[in-house]
Amino acid sequence: MLTVHHLGKSQSERIVWLCEELGIAYDLKKYDRDPVTILAPPELLALNPIGQAPVIEDGGTVLAESGAIVEYIIAKHGDGWLAYGPSHPDYARYLYWFHFVNGTLQPTFGRLMVARRSGAAADHPVMQAAEGRIARALSWVDKRLGEAPYLAGQDLTAADIMAVFTLSTMRYFTPVDYAPYPNIRAYLARIAARPAYQRAMAKGDPGMALLLD
Repeated sequence: MLTVHHLGKSQSERIVWLCEELGIAYDLKKYDRDPVTILAPPELLALNPIGQAPVIEDGGTVLAESGAIVEYIIAKHGDGWLAYGPSHPDYARYLYWFHFVNGTLQPTFGRLMVARRSGAAADHPVMQAAEGRIARALSWVDKRLGEAPYLAGQDLTAADIMAVFTLSTMRYFTPVDYAPYPNIRAYLARIAARPAYQRAMAKGDPGMALLLD
């Protein structure tokens, strides 16, 4: 059986949600962050030398990196569901948004987090650059979600599975106000109503308030 190693408040929530959307059987093993360092516990080092989550085990295969895991599970266990192939008219758009998340959006949140933790003043060039980048990225996402209900088009895809952690739980690490982004707020409300998302978050992070507005 597929085993999902899930670290609380981490990108591994994507994998739990994916499994729930696909309706596949999996064994969930949960880990808590160190209360002082906020890092993953040493147990994850036995599976992934850099000690990050998510990690999956599937037979003799051990795989890390959430984007790689999402593609692997869809191909091996999901019959390609939640992904668009080359013949689909929105294939290029699906690829763009799938990779936009970890290629642009997640690093932009990360830069903002580091800038804020540095203690730089609001008018410091580094802080202004970080705040400007997050505003541009979120405005771009908001524009897209004003054109279609989901990032790739009319249907939920793995691009959304990738995006929601960054747009929601990542705000525990660096708060962002979504008042200027009504389409993102409406999108997160649609996600919150999905039974598979509700099941995933209840299993993976029970009791955690979901930052979906």
